[in-house]
Amino acid sequence: MAAENLVENLQEEVTCPLCLEYFREPVTLECGHNFCRACITQCWEGSDTDFSCPQCRETVQQRNLRLNRQLANVLEIVKELNLHKAKGRGEDGMCMEHQEPLKLFCEEDQTLICVLCDRSEAHRAHTVVLIEEAAQEYKKKIQTHLKTLRKEREKLLRLNVVGKKRIQEYLKQTQTKRHKIVSEFQQLRLFLEEQEHLLLAQLEKLDKKIVKIQNESITKCSEEISRLSDLISEMEGKCQKPESEFLQDVRSTLSRCEKGEFQQPVEISLELEKSLSDFAQKTIALMETLRKVKDILPIELEEKKENTLGSHRQVNVILDPDTAHPELLLSEGQKSVRWGDKWQRLPNNPKRFDTLECVLGCEGFTSGRYYWEVEVGGEIIWAVGVARESVRRKGLICFNPEWGIWAVEQWWGEFQALTSPKTPLPLSWVPRRIRVCLDYEQGLVTFLDADNNAPIFTFPPASFSGERIHPWLWVQSEQSQLRLCP
Repeated sequence: MAAENLVENLQEEVTCPLCLEYFREPVTLECGHNFCRACITQCWEGSDTDFSCPQCRETVQQRNLRLNRQLANVLEIVKELNLHKAKGRGEDGMCMEHQEPLKLFCEEDQTLICVLCDRSEAHRAHTVVLIEEAAQEYKKKIQTHLKTLRKEREKLLRLNVVGKKRIQEYLKQTQTKRHKIVSEFQQLRLFLEEQEHLLLAQLEKLDKKIVKIQNESITKCSEEISRLSDLISEMEGKCQKPESEFLQDVRSTLSRCEKGEFQQPVEISLELEKSLSDFAQKTIALMETLRKVKDILPIELEEKKENTLGSHRQVNVILDPDTAHPELLLSEGQKSVRWGDKWQRLPNNPKRFDTLECVLGCEGFTSGRYYWEVEVGGEIIWAVGVARESVRRKGLICFNPEWGIWAVEQWWGEFQALTSPKTPLPLSWVPRRIRVCLDYEQGLVTFLDADNNAPIFTFPPASFSGERIHPWLWVQSEQSQLRLCP
């Protein structure tokens, strides 16, 4: 009760003695009394010289109306108190100002009032109805809107269900196409590898034939040179003998010189020439087929390749040691990272990951298109991608875009995208170098096989909101090592 008396006393102090309402722009006369500016101005209308205070009748020499700022501030405080008290008494339905039941509703002010409030100047010109009538009227309006809203909700729910079904059908179609493309290209790669092995094997056989013929030719040629050298030496010695001795058996000697059949070097065989010709024709036919396959590739695929890769600028990424988990070991040039299985004594700065074995790149991007490549060693546990600069460093972290990380991972032989939930990536090959592509303006993070430009996964567009995006790596196996390619 004491507190209520204090509030009532305060209300009296902030009530104008002329209009008996709360002060509106309170002004102070020279005698110290306060009035609403409009009330005192109206009271002095028609008087030019004789101005007196309506409360104490003291003559005021001049119209010196000074705004009483302190009283205005107190008035605001009293209004706040009344508001809080009215909220506290909302359940008993009593008017705070007049202590009368709140039975009426003011349409203009959208508030509950009592019969005395209805007669006051504040609500005199307003439309006022009984609470029951107002409640019924607004209930009808709300029920009408509820019907419309429920219909809209049902319509959206149906559209959502239909949309989800269509999306699932489209995803199934693209998945089927993906498997077919991967299978066809895998068969094509196997065919090309088989043809390559066959051609190389034939070349090896031709090499052996050529070497054999060459060795036989060299051997026979060497034997003939030796025989001719012996004959020349014999003839030269014959010519040095005395005439009587020289003429002995001279006809036989001439016969051996004139009729001697000298062996010519062995020429390449016709069989070898035919083998070389057949091999050349097979090679030409295969190369012509490959050129035709290349020429008929869809132009839009070439354009897409230029758009997705050509527009990205390669950057040289190095790792930031201030962010590395204490169990991670960085190379001297900060280009590779592996798990050390031993806690290092490092400064526990705010940038360092302290729970999961993560590390960020020094570089951060706030615009543009960039890519870098990561060589992944081992098939145990690792992940590569990007992360927001605000990514959580301390305590547990979830690896997904909701937590500021876009990445793909290798987990005990399973390759998957770190979405929520994770998306399995049934690749028919094991990538050894992963290209991470970042398109900041479009909010796209794409992963490709750097060896053949084959797409691995693209995350749905995100909003980076001007925040810096860093390269991100995670290693949790002694058999795994990640190296940033130059």
